[in-house]
Amino acid sequence: MTIEYWEVLVRLFLTIILGGLIGFERESHNRPAGFRTHILVCSGSALIMMVSAYGFTGQIGEGFEVDPGRIAAGVVTGIGFIGAGTILQQRGSIRGLTTAATIWVVSGVGLAVGIGFYLGAVVTTVFVLASLLMLRGFEKKYFFRRRLKSLQVRAVDQPGLLGRIAATLGAMMINIRKSDLNTPEQHEATGEELIDIEFLVEVPLDANLKGLFSRLYNLKGVIEVRWQGEVVDMQGLSGDYL
Repeated sequence: MTIEYWEVLVRLFLTIILGGLIGFERESHNRPAGFRTHILVCSGSALIMMVSAYGFTGQIGEGFEVDPGRIAAGVVTGIGFIGAGTILQQRGSIRGLTTAATIWVVSGVGLAVGIGFYLGAVVTTVFVLASLLMLRGFEKKYFFRRRLKSLQVRAVDQPGLLGRIAATLGAMMINIRKSDLNTPEQHEATGEELIDIEFLVEVPLDANLKGLFSRLYNLKGVIEVRWQGEVVDMQGLSGDYL
């Protein structure tokens, strides 16, 4: 089984277009792997696929068959090292997973083009671009807003209070988007100054909120914790706060 030179050029040119489209979207959002990286991955995968499928024609004896799938499997496995390089960990959050996934998909697109499965390569590229461009707004509007929660802490005003609360939130992988400190008020019975601190926090979907409330109540000086405007029961912590 052989392949014409012109078809080799067409396939490689198609990988530049398909890989470049996905890479351009990543580049426009200033991601670690962008336009050139996606083109290189897509073209390289196509070339390896063509070498595997057509490059050994006439190089082996009778009774032996070439298995293009073995090299394709190696590409899919090896591309994980490039994808891993795009994943960054910053302040307890993981960034770059989407870019790593696009690199993995682009390698598959390249393999499809290399073997001549044009329809699958083109349709996959369209679906990838649709998910990156059209679903981005939906994701931000629905999921991001659902993770933004209101937290209010009433405590005795003292040095380092805000820092201890922030450290507790950080330990639970909860990101503070906004914080407001109200004017301290003097408690009539004890004479201590009480302060209300309001937070707008971004909460991971798998956050252990009951554990968070327990930690907040254990902080020195904390009197009351409110979540989404409702007082958290310090004793039972039995409510459904998610």
